[in-house]
Amino acid sequence: MTQENNIDAALSTENASAFKSGQEDFIQQGASDKSDEVLIAVKDLKKSFGDNEVLKGINLNIKNGEKIAVIGPSGCGKSTLLRCINCMEDPSSGSIFFEGEDLADMKVDINVHRQKIGMVFQQFNLFNNLTVLQNIMLAPVVIAKKKRNKNKRINFFRSIANLFRKKDNRKPLVPLGKSIAEIKAEASSRAHALLTRIGLDDKADAYPATLSGGQKQRIAIVRALAMEPKVMLFDEPTSALDPEMVGEVLDLMKKLADDGMTMVIVTHEMGFAREVATRVLFMDGGVIAEENTPDKFFTAPASPRLKDFLSKVL
Repeated sequence: MTQENNIDAALSTENASAFKSGQEDFIQQGASDKSDEVLIAVKDLKKSFGDNEVLKGINLNIKNGEKIAVIGPSGCGKSTLLRCINCMEDPSSGSIFFEGEDLADMKVDINVHRQKIGMVFQQFNLFNNLTVLQNIMLAPVVIAKKKRNKNKRINFFRSIANLFRKKDNRKPLVPLGKSIAEIKAEASSRAHALLTRIGLDDKADAYPATLSGGQKQRIAIVRALAMEPKVMLFDEPTSALDPEMVGEVLDLMKKLADDGMTMVIVTHEMGFAREVATRVLFMDGGVIAEENTPDKFFTAPASPRLKDFLSKVL
């Protein structure tokens, strides 16, 4: 199967329902470049699975450019917090504001915002039947095609409606934007640029099964970066790697941090948290039990619970 057919196959289940005549595009408002701008605001977030209340009221502001490390014992709600922020889990209650809109509101189109929130998991979740290049290109091409098809549907119904409107009241057609060929060429160019950045462009035509764990995770990170997100969420990205492969993934994450990427990292790598994070959070029992700058967090923990935890992991 060719690269084009593989990518086109991802569109086979697209909803074919038409948009109403005159429906306008969603206006995406970018976050401010100011370092004190709150990019994500989590307010009284709670999440339960049946009778098990995993998150018990999380309040957290994530500022533009911050690098927040989240540590804590297993089962304390770290991964659930990230999944709620990325809209992979619906909160039981509370709010998650991203660029001024509450992602927990059922009226909000979370797919629009999720494109700006990249996430990297413990497992690599690469498509084994696609090459490295196809894995990275897939999401940008699918999203761009959907936007183009949406505009084509709007134009179809607008053209029909215009037949029944007076000349002065006819609505203009929506520009379709880039052609499919241009979309794919742009996605391919960006994918190669990202692979070159991490020294893996020679693996563009390789399949995931032929790669090491460290290479797979770096490609998973690059795949998320291909969507040009405003924030990256990492859920213990090195936990599934052999010890000798951890360093290459952490080095890439350090480069992202140096470039100013806003990051929230659930990690058990305490040295990495201390070196890279601008703030460290300790979660325990479904709440943020303590937070501080890395230096104070690790050298002068305030609570006995954090002191006990650090004594076991450092």
